[in-house]
This record gives sequence, structure tokens and C-alpha cells, in this order.
Amino acid sequence: MQRYKIININREELREFCNFAPILEEMMKMKKIQRKYYLIPIALCLLGIVWLGYYFFMSSLSLSDKIEYIYIDDNDNIDSVSAKLNDIASEHTIMAFTTMARHSSYAENIRSGRYAIAPGESAITVFRHLKNGHQEPVKLTIPESRTTDRLAGALSKKLMIDSTALAICLKDTAFCKRWGYDTATIVCLFVPNTYEVYWNTSIDHLMERMQKEHKHFWNKERLTKAQALGLTPNEICTVASIIDEETANNAEKPMIAGMYLNRLKVGMPLQADPTIKFALQDFALRRIYHDMLFYNSPYNTYKNTGLPPGPIKVASIAGIDAVLNRVDHDYLYMCAKEDFSGTHNFAKTYSEHLRNAAKYSKALNERGIK
Repeated sequence: MQRYKIININREELREFCNFAPILEEMMKMKKIQRKYYLIPIALCLLGIVWLGYYFFMSSLSLSDKIEYIYIDDNDNIDSVSAKLNDIASEHTIMAFTTMARHSSYAENIRSGRYAIAPGESAITVFRHLKNGHQEPVKLTIPESRTTDRLAGALSKKLMIDSTALAICLKDTAFCKRWGYDTATIVCLFVPNTYEVYWNTSIDHLMERMQKEHKHFWNKERLTKAQALGLTPNEICTVASIIDEETANNAEKPMIAGMYLNRLKVGMPLQADPTIKFALQDFALRRIYHDMLFYNSPYNTYKNTGLPPGPIKVASIAGIDAVLNRVDHDYLYMCAKEDFSGTHNFAKTYSEHLRNAAKYSKALNERGIK
């Protein structure tokens, strides 16, 4: 059993200790104050670190007051992405972005695309968008282009797709066959409307989307009307493309459609001037001369009866619906009006048509149009 030693303290020692107690208490207070003084710089350092973290990583990356877009290509790296951000961002947020990029797997997994950067979005938020591939789609409007080269060029301005590569595909027999067309009819796949697609979409994905939209456009109602006319959707598009080139007046298009369908019905050549321009690939022509009518081309509807091999442009929706809803009449001829209104004089007989043509020719001469 442990024994405890009893310490004897006399009165004088106890009195002396009691006198010393306030001094000990004061010393303890001094130590507490010293500890507080040590904590202040530590707290200030922590606050500084938090402030720097917020300043670099949480403050707005973009200096713009509107949504800005950056486009990241397949061959971009951290430095080139940072350079693209540099046009809209502050120096310290670029440093934050680069730091996060270099200390993550982003360098090995840079995702191409079109990315929106909104005002107030932090460097961390923007980095996450880019790293996770949260891109913003583009609004792609299919133009009513006259050639596949022009179509490819117009689409490439909105997409990452190379215009030359797309143009080559649209002229390639095997490629067109994959989608159920040939090189003359491939433009029938493109319905001129506005769609949301990703900027970095591939050629195949673009064609898949166009095929989906084409099927949606050619619904049961339109297919039934085409069948009633004895024409395929491709043939409807071909007639519509000619009508689109004849006039920009949508109200008149069903009348013109009725005239061309009358010609097809009786076996007359369409004799459409726009097909001569297409055959010659000279779209600046303002006047068709007699010798041009003999140009050897399957698109020359003066020399050949029936429809040309395919559309002479991407047919408009208004043009397509004008053919499907053509006006029934007996007109076989038409000529542009001499008032240059963009509308036409229609005729049932050739003699009547010649009179209309003479008036238009006179108006051209008076204006010096050659």
C-alpha cells in the first residue's frame, strides 16, 4: 500500500505563499495574453490565404458584361485554351485556370466545343464546364445554297467541320449512297430550317441529324400529297428548287408550280431559265440568250424533257409546299413581268406568251440589261 508523505507547512510559509499567489495569477494572465498575440498573426495568415483563394479562384473570370464564347479545337492544349480565355479574362483568373488545368487530368482530356462564359462565373466554374464538356449548342440555319460547295462553305462557318472535307463528301458517290441519295440529289436531305447542334459535331453526326429532320419534315401529310402528284420527295424538291429561282414571291409559287406540273403532264420541256444558269454555273446571269439554250447539259430543260437529275439549289420549305399545294389551272407559259416586280404574266397559248416575252424584252433593253 502506497504511503503519502505529509508535508508540514508552518504559518509563516503559508503566509508567504499567500502573498506570492497574486504574482502567480498575474504571470498566468501574461501567458494567456502572449498566446493571444501569437494567434493574431496566424489568424491573419489564414484570412489572407482565404482571400487569395477567393481572389484567384472564386472571382469572376470574364471581364465582359455579356456572355462570351470560346471555341476549343481538337488540337488545342492548356496554353492555347488559356490564350483564348486571355481575350476576356483577368490575369489572376487566367493564372487560377492554368493552375487547376495543370494539376488535373485536363491536359490529357481537353474537350473540343463551343463554351459559353457568363458574367460572374468564377474560374472554378468555367474550368469545370470545360473539363466536363458542358458546351453550348449553336443555332445552325441550313441555307438555300445553289451548289454543294457553297452549302459546305456556309455550314463550316457555323461548325468545326472543314468546308473542303464536307464538300468532298457531298460529291462522293459512296458517301451519298450511304444516306440514300446520289451526288445530284444529296441536297434533298437538307431541309432549310434552324436547328440546335453542337459546334464540334462530326460530318456523320451532322448527316444523321439532317436525316432525322428530313424524316420529321416529310410527314404522312406531305408524303400523301406527293404520292397524289405521282412524284417522289426528291422530285418535289427538284421542281421546288426551280420555282425558288424563278421568284422570291411565296404567294406566286403555287401558280408557278401548277404551270410546271402541267408541262410535265403533257410532256413539254420545262424550259426554265434558272436551269440554264445552273448548267453554265453562272449565277450572275441577268439575261438568257438564244445560243445558251443549246448548251449540252442534263440540267438544260430546253434541250431535255422531264426533270433535271436533281435540284438546282437547296429547295425552300415554301417552295416544297407550293408544289404540294399547287394551283390547278391551264397555263403552260409564263414570263417575268415588265415592271420587274418579281411576279409573272401567265399564258395558255404560245402566241400570248410571245407577246408577254416581247414586253419583258423591251423593258430589259430600255434598262440596258444585257
